[in-house]
Amino acid sequence: MEKKLEQKPSDIVKIVLFGPECSGKTTLAKELAKKYQTLWVPEFARDYLQKKWDKQGLICEEQDIIPIAQGQIYSENHLTPKAHKILFCDTNILETKVYAEQYFKNYKNTTLEKAVKDLQYNLYFLTDVDIPYEKDDLRDRPNQRQKMFSAFETALKKYHCPYYTLSGSKTERLQKATKIIDNLL
Repeated sequence: MEKKLEQKPSDIVKIVLFGPECSGKTTLAKELAKKYQTLWVPEFARDYLQKKWDKQGLICEEQDIIPIAQGQIYSENHLTPKAHKILFCDTNILETKVYAEQYFKNYKNTTLEKAVKDLQYNLYFLTDVDIPYEKDDLRDRPNQRQKMFSAFETALKKYHCPYYTLSGSKTERLQKATKIIDNLL
């Protein structure tokens, strides 16, 4: 199982959009990829869990965490060599770990923990919860957005991940992210 959680080494700049549900990660990942003429890695959990919901009416269970993490890493590894200078990741396995710990209070997995510690990203954009919440089949914590935001920020600090918080409108977030990325490059 460990091999399936390994991130392939690369010289490409990797930037993660990171944060609670419905905080603008996907929208921003798409916009940034378009602006920088490169690729973005979709959130694997979204498709995986939507299929589970559609077929069985079931939500995420503890046994889904490792397959979700493996799918996210696989997608990232698959798209990295095809990206142009930068790869934008709409979440990563640290996000999967945060969700697992929030939804399954006693969740511990040493393999996932090791994989998270070995991750290499140049930058994280922590997306704030100051945009309107949009309900769908998978989103279920409209009243815990600030609590979830704090959990994500705590994880970034715990693992010493370089990050900036993005707040405001879609336009303001894109402008701020672009300035930061241009300085990084």
